[in-house]
Amino acid sequence: MKKHRLFAAGLIVVLIVVGYFIYASQINKTGFVSKFAFKYGLDLAGGTQLTYKADVTQIASSDVGSAMDTLRDVIERRVNLFGVSEPVVQVLGGSAGSSIDHKLVVDLPGVTDINKAIALIGQTPVLEFRLVNKDATSTIGYANTTVTGITGRFVSHATVGFNTTGVSQAVVDLSFNSEGAALFASTTKNNVGRQLAIFLDGAPLSAPTIREEINGGNAQISGNFTPQEAKDLVRNLNYGALPVPIELVGTQSVGASLGQQALDATTKAGIIGFIVIAIFLILWYRLPGLLATVSLLIYVALSLMVFKLIPVTLTSAGLAGFILSIGMAVDANILIFERMREEMLRGLTVADAIKEGFARAWFSIRDSNLSSIITAIVLYYFSSTAVIKGFALVFGIGVLISMFTAITVSRTFLMALGNLHNARISKFLFHNGFRSSANNSK
Repeated sequence: MKKHRLFAAGLIVVLIVVGYFIYASQINKTGFVSKFAFKYGLDLAGGTQLTYKADVTQIASSDVGSAMDTLRDVIERRVNLFGVSEPVVQVLGGSAGSSIDHKLVVDLPGVTDINKAIALIGQTPVLEFRLVNKDATSTIGYANTTVTGITGRFVSHATVGFNTTGVSQAVVDLSFNSEGAALFASTTKNNVGRQLAIFLDGAPLSAPTIREEINGGNAQISGNFTPQEAKDLVRNLNYGALPVPIELVGTQSVGASLGQQALDATTKAGIIGFIVIAIFLILWYRLPGLLATVSLLIYVALSLMVFKLIPVTLTSAGLAGFILSIGMAVDANILIFERMREEMLRGLTVADAIKEGFARAWFSIRDSNLSSIITAIVLYYFSSTAVIKGFALVFGIGVLISMFTAITVSRTFLMALGNLHNARISKFLFHNGFRSSANNSK
């Protein structure tokens, strides 16, 4: 029992250290722990929601789905590069050929300034290569050009270069992917002598004349750029040129005060629920109930630490999953305590009842928690909404940690205190309910 008592003391120290880590990370704004502050979703931290309409009229109906998926990935990658906490980017709209507008909804937690949010998304360039019509005038525009199908979606990389012919000017060198290289080579081969205009967001950058077939998938944009303009263009292209044009059609701001109110209410509900559970455990299960309460505190502390270190973005749904996982941890302890009671009624000593109770309860705990974990995995991988994914992730992590605390932490505490010398006091402390130890021993 000595080693169990030492281990139990170590767990208490862990609880204190982890609790301090969590507390300090919330109040320290400059130290090491501040790097691991909680990340909250739009509904708790406040932020901005932007709705964009995608123009898919120039895309084949069979390619609309993949184009919208690419658009979502590009925007998400672009926003992440600005350090925004867990942006939620969703594609909404009908299927291919549907009259329903295809939209992109972007949630930016922590960004409450709508203008700043719009700037984060930016006007990611829609890059197009269009053939100038043979009868075109000197002014080049959309009206006198023809679509080639070459867009920014085929650009794999862009770099800043300098044209040393004559006056040194900044240019942008482009590299196409394999599909884009083949399309670019075919276009230049079949249109030698014609101008190939390069448009960025509908504005012509340049219109060089095709003198020969260009193989290898390399091209160059020159438009009297300053070095900074070329650098900005390269940055935007490398962040991802959009496969389809988008137009901002709606904004919604969620104030930080509203998010704080929701967070405070959720935290208050969680604390009240924990206190009610603790009172029930202590009154009904006595000493095991008290030890289970300490085990739950360790569970909460470890879970919050994991949420910080991953980090997990906490939303209202995620916090609901966390609170639900606390219930799973309580359920495991109750199964153990009831098994212990049955073993003591059979005449076993408290120490033996603890060992046998854990052994008999393990299979029920294992099966119930495995079913919960499988449910969390299915919800996470097959859900199309961030709300359900967040719930599933937090719930799954919570169930895993609750299994550890119920089987390891609770068992350690019980084994450390389950070998009291006074058998009568021991039976009283480890029996449950409001019956006397004498009645329980019959």
